[in-house]
Parts: sequence; structure tokens; C-alpha cells
Amino acid sequence: MNLEGEVLAGPLTIERSRGYHREWLMSFRGHTTREAIEPWCGHFLSAPADTLTPPAEGEVYVDELAGFVVESVGGGSLGIVSSVLELPAGLMLEVQGPKREFLLPFRKEFVKTVDRARRRLEVELPEGLAE
Repeated sequence: MNLEGEVLAGPLTIERSRGYHREWLMSFRGHTTREAIEPWCGHFLSAPADTLTPPAEGEVYVDELAGFVVESVGGGSLGIVSSVLELPAGLMLEVQGPKREFLLPFRKEFVKTVDRARRRLEVELPEGLAE
């Protein structure tokens, strides 16, 4: 698919996949060489949402995080996720707080609860991060 959302070719069936650093290694059914899939490089792969395995309890698709409410473990509102940034250190959530925006690492040390149904994150922030 291109940036306009136009489907250019397909479908491809992912046979195997695994994370590798910040990328994914995949093999596709019926395409046994790298040269066979070279024309796909630089394109987006997409799948209908209803064909994906639903996230497990406490998990969320990264593209769903924008708009989640961010609350402290004690219950105070800290803001709303305005965007998700993929940085070398990992995923960072840009949170629009009542006083200012701040970046929150999307890591288990800070994000204690993910409530996908209520679109809510419960977090424990390091001292001074949201001030």
C-alpha cells in the first residue's frame, strides 16, 4: 500500500516472523528468496483489523495509544497521549498534561496498567517528570 492507502499488490501471507532489534524479520509463503520480495521493500504492509490476533489482557496495539487517558497510580489525571514516538531507546508517549506536555517511556517500570477497553493507562512517574 502506498501513502494514499492504495493497495499496490498482494496479498502476502506471513509464514514466520520475529523481532530483530527495532525491525522485523519475516518469511512469506511462496517467496523463498530475498530477491522475490525485493519489490515490496519500502512499502507498508497492512492487514484488516478483524484478521489480527486480539491483544492479550494488558496489551494494546501501538497505533491505538493516541487518545488514551494517562492517570497516576494514585488516581490523578496526568493528561492524554497525543502521539507515539519510536525512538532508539524505545517507544515514547507524548502526553498533553494540564500544565505542559511531557514524554513518557512506554516501559513496564512506568506504565503499570493498560486498560484497552477504557482507553486508559495507569502510570508511576519518576519524580518531577510531569511538572
